[in-house]
Amino acid sequence: MKHLITLLFIISGHIAFGQKVSEGNTSALRPVHQLRIYEVPKENKQVFLDRFRDHALRIMKKYDFTIVAIWESEFADKTEFVYLLEWKDEAKMKTAWEGFMADKEWKEIKARTAKQYGNFVNEIEDRTLRLTDFSPEKELLK
Repeated sequence: MKHLITLLFIISGHIAFGQKVSEGNTSALRPVHQLRIYEVPKENKQVFLDRFRDHALRIMKKYDFTIVAIWESEFADKTEFVYLLEWKDEAKMKTAWEGFMADKEWKEIKARTAKQYGNFVNEIEDRTLRLTDFSPEKELLK
């Protein structure tokens, strides 16, 4: 897992981290990023990906999630699904997650697919990332 996190930080240096800030309190103007790493059972990888693509992404939009990038990873015999979010601030992140997790449609989809396919996620790692004042300015590669 440490290797994956190191790799993601290297990759993130080439994408969306950074925005122009004025003199003074720069930390208040910088976005907060969130790294989510899901260990997915190999037998349910495709149904997990389908559910995320077809349902989670759509419902997340209702709660103003900004997804920077999504990756798949194989690490230490584990199948992982990894994505990076960008938030205006931690309060917005918390509010959006509360809304998403309480969403009636999302709860129904999770219950239905769990009943049909079983376990979708073995473990979730969640990291809140705060930019340093000396982080290079980057833009997404288009």
